[in-house]
Amino acid sequence: MKIYLDDERDTPNGWFRAYWPDEVIELLKTGTVTEISLDHDLGDDDRGTGYDVILWIEEAVALRGFQPPKIKIHSANSSAREKMEAGVRSIRRLADDRGKAKDI
Repeated sequence: MKIYLDDERDTPNGWFRAYWPDEVIELLKTGTVTEISLDHDLGDDDRGTGYDVILWIEEAVALRGFQPPKIKIHSANSSAREKMEAGVRSIRRLADDRGKAKDI
């Protein structure tokens, strides 16, 4: 399953549309998500942002051995995009480290 988190843009063909981080996180917990594309600003910061999904994945990888899907960021908010991309790099490092630990 491919998930597209956004409040305004059209959903690409073949992607499931989500509007809020909690929706994405629930789907990630199923283990069926292969790819996500995240916007940051979703219209109501009290309900969360795309960065909340990044934080959840990072914690799940570090603490629970979660296998992260492919992650894309499509936010137009440049500072938020940089923060989210830094989170993606951290997720990749954690996942790589976990993979190496399994080989030892």
